[in-house]
Amino acid sequence: MIAIAAATILLAMSIKPSPARVLALGDSYTIGESVAVADRWPNQLAQALRAKGMSIGEPEIVARTGWTTDRLSSEIDVAKPLGPYSLVTLMIGVNDQYWDRDRDRYRAGFVALLERAVGYAGGNAKRVVVVSIPDWGVTPFAVDRDRAKIAAQIDRFNAVAREEATFAGAHYVDVTPISRHAATDPTLVAPDGLHPSAKMYAQWVSVILPQAEAALQGR
Repeated sequence: MIAIAAATILLAMSIKPSPARVLALGDSYTIGESVAVADRWPNQLAQALRAKGMSIGEPEIVARTGWTTDRLSSEIDVAKPLGPYSLVTLMIGVNDQYWDRDRDRYRAGFVALLERAVGYAGGNAKRVVVVSIPDWGVTPFAVDRDRAKIAAQIDRFNAVAREEATFAGAHYVDVTPISRHAATDPTLVAPDGLHPSAKMYAQWVSVILPQAEAALQGR
């Protein structure tokens, strides 16, 4: 009996817990348009969490360039992510702004996605991290656009996202100020002249990391 008990203990000690599962929902910023897979911010975030001693699996990403809130929702239906996840991130809205959708329509689409994100987090909003929309108006791509209008619209959409995330009890991270540094630092922009470089994504991760840690701990 003692030998069996000892063997059971040794077996239990040898079984490692499964890595924490991460689901990232979004658009071109989440899929990392124009950067390598390892340089996408969800992948950099996973690596940063591992560096802190956490067991983190490769992020599952449901995101594509050009997706709006409604398109992301329909593509989630296609992808059928299988929860629950230890951490779910949501970053969406830049294309709603690009197509000049009004704030109320964005709110409705965002709230629906946030509810789905919470569902994928096992119903625990504390395991969800909402990331703000960056300001693409400072990039070379927007040289002939109304940059002040873009900034104002993005700020209004981000105010909605912050309000709804707070109301739901989810985490909210504001990376928009970092994105605006691209106005004076071209190294923060990818070669396509629009999307963030790996360097900017790393800066985002530095502010997302504490909230992601808290989310993984369910607080």
